[in-house]
Amino acid sequence: MKKTGKTNAARLLDQQKIAYELIPYEVDGNDLGAQHVADQLGEDIRQVFKTLVLWGERSGHFVCVVPGGEEVDLKKAARVSGNKKCDLIAQKELEPLTGYVRGGCSPIGMKKRFPTFVDERALAEESIYVSAGQRGLQLRIAPEDLARAAGATFCDLTSTHTSDTPQR
Repeated sequence: MKKTGKTNAARLLDQQKIAYELIPYEVDGNDLGAQHVADQLGEDIRQVFKTLVLWGERSGHFVCVVPGGEEVDLKKAARVSGNKKCDLIAQKELEPLTGYVRGGCSPIGMKKRFPTFVDERALAEESIYVSAGQRGLQLRIAPEDLARAAGATFCDLTSTHTSDTPQR
């Protein structure tokens, strides 16, 4: 694997003096899913989170960070973001809007800072993985540190959520 340089997300974390680790993995262009990333990292899918960008009719764009094996519940995402309804943005809108490509979208360091929500199940983990801002590179970071760096709020964002998540 080639040596990876610092991404915009990593530089922003450095500026904020937030601890993280950059973890490279082998990219499969035909499988950009979180399960592939978890398999490559040798980690449980519950620790690998994906970054999704949505559009709400009241708030405009916002970001949801959810466990890799789950889907965002659009009704819950709309409610926490102050919308009546919302939907994922089209894939072709992702890079112009965020500066990131599919499979490499980090919740930190987008072109513009959007309201960001992290599924509260992240709090059950000592550290989680999110994209570092390019395919083939993940950030390992404490959930609270991710929330601080992204200006994020923890909330229930998935349809399979159970209410036994510990609060910190």
